[in-house]
Amino acid sequence: MSFFDNGLHFTCTQCSHCCRIEPGFVFLSRDDLTKLCRWFNLTEERFIEKYCRRVPYYDETDVLCLRETAAYDCILWNSGCTAYGARPVQCSTYPFWTRLLSDRAAWNDEKKSCPGIGTGRLWAKNEIMEQLASYAHNEPLHFPKNDSRGERN
Repeated sequence: MSFFDNGLHFTCTQCSHCCRIEPGFVFLSRDDLTKLCRWFNLTEERFIEKYCRRVPYYDETDVLCLRETAAYDCILWNSGCTAYGARPVQCSTYPFWTRLLSDRAAWNDEKKSCPGIGTGRLWAKNEIMEQLASYAHNEPLHFPKNDSRGERN
C-alpha cells in the first residue's frame, strides 16, 4: 500500500521553479540526447559541447548532464523551456520521481517549492506508476573517467 493508492493531484503551473533557482542535475539518457540533438539540429558532439557537462557518478564513471547557468537556471531555460517538445524524461516525469513518491512526507516537502503539487488534475495510481517506470528506466549516459567527450565538472 502506498500513500498514492487513490492518486495524487498535480498540474504544472509553469512557474519554472523546477528548471531554475536551485542547483541540480538533469541527467541525459541516450534517447534524451538523440531527441535534443534532433530538436536543435545539432550533431551529438556539438550539442554536448554547447549544452552539457559531465559529472562524477557513484559507480566511478561520469554521466552526461545539462549545464546550468551561474544562477542555477537550466541551460535550456529562457523564459520557458526552449526544448519543451524534446525535454528529457527526467523533466517530463517530474514530480513523479522515486524519491518524491517514497512517502507522503517527501511529497509534501516537494510541495513547498512546487505550487502544482496538490492542485489540478488527479493522476491515477496506474498513471503515476507509468511515470515512475519511465523515470526509473531512463538510465543516464555513462562515460569512462578517461573519455574526453563533454565537459567535466
